[in-house]
Amino acid sequence: MDADVVGRYRPALEHLGAKADLLLLAGDLTRHGTAAEAACVAREFGGLPVPVVAILGNHDYHSDEQEAVAAVLRDAGLIVLECSGTVLQCHGMRVGIAGTKGFGGGFAGACASEFGEPEMKAFTSHGRELAARFGESLAELDCDVRIALTHYSPVPETLLGEPLEIYPFLGSYHLAQAIDGAPGVGLAVHGHAHAGSERGTTPGGVPVRNVAHPVIRQAYNVYQLSSVLAPT
Repeated sequence: MDADVVGRYRPALEHLGAKADLLLLAGDLTRHGTAAEAACVAREFGGLPVPVVAILGNHDYHSDEQEAVAAVLRDAGLIVLECSGTVLQCHGMRVGIAGTKGFGGGFAGACASEFGEPEMKAFTSHGRELAARFGESLAELDCDVRIALTHYSPVPETLLGEPLEIYPFLGSYHLAQAIDGAPGVGLAVHGHAHAGSERGTTPGGVPVRNVAHPVIRQAYNVYQLSSVLAPT
């Protein structure tokens, strides 16, 4: 987001308190990852009637200003996570959210391995290490139900529509392992796959939703934490 789209979502967001208990932002909040663009995001999503929990995406890292981007968002009252978590009270229930940008690497049967050149080993290990730290944050939450918030996808199903050749750069099965390894995860939310599909499920049965704006095509979707998750 930058100055030319400020105000696009705000009218719908002003009434969010009547429809939802919290808002999750799954990364790519800026176009080029600058603090100036983050200030536009802060104007759009700050001061809402519900808590806003965000992670950064690959766009938000582009200018190497990710720390400044996160600081601007936090100053506006957003909760920004990276291999960390938060617990919110919703109608007497403790809802825990752990988040990470995550990274690529691919999925079972078609994934990168930590073998060969140092560049390949660095690429693969980075995704695995982030997923491991994320999984620890998710499992350590003291809550009644958990939500996993990532930018990169944990499953290939929500990538349907993207070219198969770029799947390894859109997600990683390590993220799904982290989600399935934590107890009581009711929902996993991600972005990044702009040409992907909305719905998927981890191997362990956790519903996954791709909330990239080109996929949901509106300011937000509302999901209920129940045995069957669907937009209301």
